[in-house]
Amino acid sequence: MSTPTKGHSRHDTALIHGLSASEVATLSESCIEAKTRAYCPYSNFRVGCSILLANGDVVRGANVENAAYPVGTCAERVTLGTAVTTHAAKKGEIRALAVATDISPPASPCGMCRQFIREFCELNMPILMYDREGKSTVMTLEQLLPMSFGPEKLLATDEVV
Repeated sequence: MSTPTKGHSRHDTALIHGLSASEVATLSESCIEAKTRAYCPYSNFRVGCSILLANGDVVRGANVENAAYPVGTCAERVTLGTAVTTHAAKKGEIRALAVATDISPPASPCGMCRQFIREFCELNMPILMYDREGKSTVMTLEQLLPMSFGPEKLLATDEVV
């Protein structure tokens, strides 16, 4: 049985995922800036997210809380929803996702967000996670969500037995 692969903790290791240094810098700056837009009066836990699309566009979002706590939306889902609705992004068109928080070590996307990311992103897509000091950890979606369930697992209606 193999040991799970750990993420990288150096900023430049994102380059192994096909991202240029300028793309990594843009993702980093964008998700950290997006964190300032968070609406989190209840938890005061700011999260910013940015995604890089295949056409070079960067989409950003932040967490949005609600007085009815479970109604809030995480930054990752806000950002992906924005990419889908305003940029017509489809699976395979998202090259990377970055998320920033005010804690150290950096926080990874929650379980619900990991599954949401799985709907729109390839398993080998890098996820860059930034802490309060701008230090990052990089992991792929597959590392964060092993043995995942995605759209391709659903049977087509003509395949139902």
